[in-house]
Amino acid sequence: MKSTPLSLIAGVVALAAVTGFAALTVPGDDGATEAKAAARLPVERSSLLCPAPSTSDLAETTYTSFTPAAKDGPKDGTAELKAAEALPADEDEPADGKTGDADGKTGDADGKTGDADDKADADDKKKTDADDKEKAADTKPVVSLKDLGKPVTAETSKSGAPALVGTATDRFAPGWTTQQTTTAAAGGARGLLGVSCTAPDTDFWFPGASTGASRQDYVHLTNPDDTAAVADIELYGAEGPLKSDVGEGITVPARSSVPLLISTLTGEAAENVTVHVTTRSGRVGAVVSAAEDEVGSDWLAASADPAGTQILPGIPADATSVRLVAFAPGEDDADVKVQLLGKNGTFSPAGNDTLHIKSQMTASVDLKNVTRGEPGSLRLTPTDGSRTPVVAALRVVRGTGAKQEVAFIPATGPVGERATVADNRAKGSVLSLTAPGKTAKVKVTASAGSEGGEAAVKTYTVKGGTTLEVTPEAPAGLKGGYALTVETESGGPVHAARTLTIPEGGIGMFTVQTLQDDGGTVEVPEAEQDLSVLDD
Repeated sequence: MKSTPLSLIAGVVALAAVTGFAALTVPGDDGATEAKAAARLPVERSSLLCPAPSTSDLAETTYTSFTPAAKDGPKDGTAELKAAEALPADEDEPADGKTGDADGKTGDADGKTGDADDKADADDKKKTDADDKEKAADTKPVVSLKDLGKPVTAETSKSGAPALVGTATDRFAPGWTTQQTTTAAAGGARGLLGVSCTAPDTDFWFPGASTGASRQDYVHLTNPDDTAAVADIELYGAEGPLKSDVGEGITVPARSSVPLLISTLTGEAAENVTVHVTTRSGRVGAVVSAAEDEVGSDWLAASADPAGTQILPGIPADATSVRLVAFAPGEDDADVKVQLLGKNGTFSPAGNDTLHIKSQMTASVDLKNVTRGEPGSLRLTPTDGSRTPVVAALRVVRGTGAKQEVAFIPATGPVGERATVADNRAKGSVLSLTAPGKTAKVKVTASAGSEGGEAAVKTYTVKGGTTLEVTPEAPAGLKGGYALTVETESGGPVHAARTLTIPEGGIGMFTVQTLQDDGGTVEVPEAEQDLSVLDD
């Protein structure tokens, strides 16, 4: 048997660091050599996609990008977000579908050439130069990280600002996160719209959307790659699938973003809708923007993958209305126990201790002001032991009357080894920590500020079956915004969410972002055989 080159082993390690998976088969062993987990290495590349923020002239958007500090690792690397390419207009045909001049003739009106042609050429050159400058500006990074452990911010008030696509490499890749926060002070999309920019994927679930008359919900699809992606969108209401003739085979051009008004994908109006986005080819980032008349607007992020148990953390203590929306994507119905993990323990909402979710039908229940003045999180668990997988999200309203504001909380996985949320302010940031099982201890690091300040670290113990709400200890000498990083130190799993509140016009505008394991490291398998000593 020939010896396996060390370069092959190095290649496997690199593959694992980029993709999170690698397999190694010794030549001549017919796959018999197994691999075992030996170590965790930092990822070498991460991708993030931020949707187009707003078309309002009154909106202001802040991007905050951050990678946690590391003790060791690569010294080089970049982390940049750039504008997605605008979809090219078809300039080959005039709007009326005709070619040539208005009279169907070519040439000048008098049949002569000369000054008019020269002027046209000059105008064309000016337009070309302007287009070239605009294209050059679009290739510059909107946000670019310079240091680990210190966020960088960028702002725009441009109407119709584009979606962003970006990549972090080497030292900036592990744990890279970016928050997009838009304040819209007035209009139909009034509200504080916050979203953690997403990694590209091929499958997304969005319970909590709507095609009702009072809602204007868009699903934003962003393609980070150099080839087109093809996506399908399925809609499910309370009675099952909503008929749609235009939700299949949606092309998302390379490095571009496509927003789709969900209500135009079907002729059926439904108050509570589950949106399922999949790709036939390629991958996309997907997120839903939801605007509700006289209530407000926010982003609806994807639910955690279908599972028997789901955790929805971070319901504000002063929530005036909480609606649970759930969906069972499989062939079986689901019966789930609904429990609130409160400040001092776990209890079931009166009259809503269980929820029956019919297969491929969106179920919802109005939990009203379920928290009753105390912060909480929702836990869904199977009642019959069948563990039928479900997805879920919460629509949460604070305030009453003309001062209402809405946000969404999707089911989310635990923070795991480490999770981060960016764009925290000196005032208005609240962190919710939930331990659905055993008591746990977590370390919370408030990073240095984007414009100055020193990081602060504090440890919290979260009692099993409860939700702990804390106001993070801000960095000393804080200037600008900062990031919060949560790391599990001991005990059971912890789920977390950050609520950001910004007063605007007498309204406590707010948005909630859940924190999930950042996947900053991956397991690299070690062959049970020492390949370096195999001889011919």
